Amino acid sequence: MLMPHTHPAMQFHHALPYGAILHDGGVQFSVFSRSATGMSLLLYGDVNDTEPDEVIRFNRETDRWGDIWSVFVPGVGAGQLYHFAAEGPFDPSIGQRFDGKARLIDPYAKALAGTFQPGKDDIIRPPKCVAIDDYFDWQGDRHLRRPLSETVIYEMHVKGFTCSKTSGCEYPGTYLGVIEKIPYLKSLGVTAVELMPVHEFPIRDIHGKVQKRPNYWGYDSMAFFGPHRGYAASSEPGAQVVEFKQMVKALHQAGIEVILDVVFNHTCEGNERGPTLSFKGLENQVYYMLTEGGKYYKNYSGCGNTVNGNHPIVREMIFHCLRHWVHNYHVDGFRFDLASILSRDRHGNLAPNPPVVEAIAEDPMLADTKIIAEAWDAAGAYQVGSFGDLRWAEWNGRYRDDVRRFWRGDPGLIGPFATRLAGSSDLYQRGGRAPYCSINFVTSHDGFTMNDMVSYREKHNEANGEDNRDGDNNNFSDNYGAEGPTRRKAIEELRLRQMKNMIATLMLSQGVPMLVSGDEIRRTQKGNNNAYCQDNEISWFNWQLVEKNKELLRFVRALIKFRRDQPTVRREDFLTGVARTDDALPDVSWYSPLGTAVDWRSTDLTLICLLKKPDAEHDPKGQGRNVLILANATTVSREFILPPIAKGLRWRLFCNTAARPNSDIFPNYDGPPPPPSGRLMLPHHAMCVYLSQE
Repeated sequence: MLMPHTHPAMQFHHALPYGAILHDGGVQFSVFSRSATGMSLLLYGDVNDTEPDEVIRFNRETDRWGDIWSVFVPGVGAGQLYHFAAEGPFDPSIGQRFDGKARLIDPYAKALAGTFQPGKDDIIRPPKCVAIDDYFDWQGDRHLRRPLSETVIYEMHVKGFTCSKTSGCEYPGTYLGVIEKIPYLKSLGVTAVELMPVHEFPIRDIHGKVQKRPNYWGYDSMAFFGPHRGYAASSEPGAQVVEFKQMVKALHQAGIEVILDVVFNHTCEGNERGPTLSFKGLENQVYYMLTEGGKYYKNYSGCGNTVNGNHPIVREMIFHCLRHWVHNYHVDGFRFDLASILSRDRHGNLAPNPPVVEAIAEDPMLADTKIIAEAWDAAGAYQVGSFGDLRWAEWNGRYRDDVRRFWRGDPGLIGPFATRLAGSSDLYQRGGRAPYCSINFVTSHDGFTMNDMVSYREKHNEANGEDNRDGDNNNFSDNYGAEGPTRRKAIEELRLRQMKNMIATLMLSQGVPMLVSGDEIRRTQKGNNNAYCQDNEISWFNWQLVEKNKELLRFVRALIKFRRDQPTVRREDFLTGVARTDDALPDVSWYSPLGTAVDWRSTDLTLICLLKKPDAEHDPKGQGRNVLILANATTVSREFILPPIAKGLRWRLFCNTAARPNSDIFPNYDGPPPPPSGRLMLPHHAMCVYLSQE
């Protein structure tokens, strides 16, 4: 049995900040707990130790300031391993879950080491906290501050990007592995990587065993301040801190920003049947939303519990965390998973002006960062178009659905498709927001890959072990004649054409495009639309596809370059459809395939869009070109007649999704002109784009 004692040389230095803070001659350990009756600090000498070397009991009279327990321990420093243990009332009927034997992760721990360790007793031994020295030689690195309107986002998984043997990396599946593949990211042309969760989450289960269904995606937060130790090349405690900074620094040197997918909506402690690892054992009533007097957990996350984000203590923790990642890790922005939970008050009701959402937008330390909301949650809240204020951008789920349905051939989608192409003014303009508040995407980590969206009509999640009950049933996908892989040439040609259609639409739309890692090379998950637990080839990036599908990769690279070069398709103000002078083009005009006015009530799926280049004020480099888009989402070839307004301009083909390789896109904007007659046949399921010549 552990015998706590008072450290002979303890003295008070600072009650704040929270966590393990290095000072000359020792470390200050500070933690919040309002209801604890006793607090202890457990110090370990080695990551594999199951028992602490020393237990330091906080003196309630001298080591407690308000609700903050703080003690200075001399003679220890960076790399010190520790846990907290809190004594207090255990009464689950009112939400009190103190357990003096539980070893607790510091909510402000900057790194964890090791994993869960099995023991002979019933005490769960979670990964150990590590005291960290934040110093790193950044060599002048700062945030890149790229305007959101000029951003092209690449959503990727740190491990999955290089874990496959096909990557050829020296450090596969790690932060250092990402550095090795920066040349690929640069060649693709993306300006930001959006990393799926890198906050600490469990590698093994609480019994120290390999999980049957591991949380590969990482949406299972265990410590918000620490980079995931499983993505470090070195096993040295705290090595992940340095390696993550090395990755950010290298990406910045390549002109690529880093956006973190953060999960402040739930933790890995689960519901009332879950383990006590950190927050439950320190102040359960504060950190979580509870119900029935505190006996049960509200579950707006779909993962067992809900973080009480608008409680002042939790709100403070979230701010400290975001600032920590911005200041100590130089990250350029955040994507907030299930962000609508942050709009819920302490009772779970959606609040009109949620404090945490407003404060994130107003926080001065975050002023240079991008803040992006997944504006819904698992309990039915859907706030796309209405989340936050002018600073907030959103994953536009309406964009995803309308673009998928249009190209699939669903009737009545001309109007919605045009609205999404033009920046979703129906969602953002009325609130005074800009087109770049719309993060446009057709696919994300959650759902089918681009390849699978045109290869499967139904989800195939049997490998997840949940009898195919998990995952969304509404995918707006099609297989075009065969479920899954096929050798039928006509089907394969149509699938490739549809992928080009949707990626071209994505890069031509006003707003901010987000491409999912691997969609540019036809990565497949074999029909699995919920691969959260597939830490294997189903989820990993297969680098052999870079060569196998080089035609699509070439197409995507050219589109991304076009997007970055052309202010015409990334305006900072909404299109009006109005010409400034009698002889000028409107900034956008829409036509039927006959070149006449569009009947927006039509069930037809053909459309012509003419985008006027910006004026000199909004295009100081003079790079802008007029863009003419012809779209045919029907199942038959259609004749298109260029509208009279377009006949006075000289046009060159930029891309034709139905054309053969090397004729499908012209990166130098030097494709053939349209027929002199102004009439051309556009095959079924095809998009054709022309650019004006000066």
